Amino acid sequence: MTEEPAILPSRSRLAVLRFGERRIAAIPILELTLFVTFALLPLAIADYLTVFVTRVLIFALLAISFDLVWGYAGIMSFGQALFFGTAGYTVALLARDLEITSIFIVIPLSILIGLGLSFLLASFLLLGRYPPTTIFVALGTLTGSYAADRLARGWYYLGGQNGIPSIPSMTAGSYEFTEGPVFYYLAFATLVLVYLLCRFVVRSQFGLALAGMREQESRILFFGYRVQHLKAIVFSLSGAVAGLAGGLYAFHEGFVWPNVLGVVLSTQIVLYALFGGVGTLIGAVIGVIAIETVSFWLADNYQDIWPILLGLLLLLVILFRPSGLIGLIVSERERIGTFGGPHESSDRRQGGSGGAA
Repeated sequence: MTEEPAILPSRSRLAVLRFGERRIAAIPILELTLFVTFALLPLAIADYLTVFVTRVLIFALLAISFDLVWGYAGIMSFGQALFFGTAGYTVALLARDLEITSIFIVIPLSILIGLGLSFLLASFLLLGRYPPTTIFVALGTLTGSYAADRLARGWYYLGGQNGIPSIPSMTAGSYEFTEGPVFYYLAFATLVLVYLLCRFVVRSQFGLALAGMREQESRILFFGYRVQHLKAIVFSLSGAVAGLAGGLYAFHEGFVWPNVLGVVLSTQIVLYALFGGVGTLIGAVIGVIAIETVSFWLADNYQDIWPILLGLLLLLVILFRPSGLIGLIVSERERIGTFGGPHESSDRRQGGSGGAA
């Protein structure tokens, strides 16, 4: 009598498969590695590099603001520089004309400016009678950024082409936040807090609705969600983060100029997120670190052709790795998230279900 190979029951077979497919989550490891690295970095690098990395951290805030709208809500925004630059110009004017430099005023004000301006833009672009297309929102935000750039260049009160130089240092009482390790840790702490807040938001029930909207907006509409309202909320939140970054940038650099409002920076932020990988938050941070570090090295070693080399590198990564650098070490399942999936009918009958990862 021949022995037949043992066949596992459906539920047991699924359990074995799931156990075999289970991998260590890469994103928490990345987050912890970057946190430890940047927490200790000023102890190991020169002061001029500390200033450079501080700027990278501020741009990482801006990249996170874009990842919120595109990576989680499917809104293509070219207006992040509009919120960033408007907040920067506002606190610069307060510091120049009214000598208001207190961190307890300028930072909350930067957040409110970004929040208010993004909500006004969302009211026009997202809360209309009919759902807007991706192209309409992209062009609308692009137009807003371009208009603000031209306005700043032509307005003498804002310094015209030269912008507003020699902004006084940000203060806390009698203490001044000067560039170097002090401002570095201020930017680092701000980035960590904002990252944790955004991580909490995208993993909440609100984030689950955003994920469903990103993957299949028509089904979310069918379930009764007010999709346009959800988009307006996350768009406003991203504007607040961009405004916060703009306020920090103005005091760290000591000047603002029209380019911080314009299309070039808005496009640059899109490239940061796409290069690192959208829909993970940490991918946007990695994109900023990678592009700014490579740009710094190329500009130092290939002064005549470094923009061409950088452009070719960005093109190659986006063409051959659409998920960005994050896709090299993070699986598609972990990047998108697990919200349940099609199981075998027998497993479904026995109560098998998935939860948000």
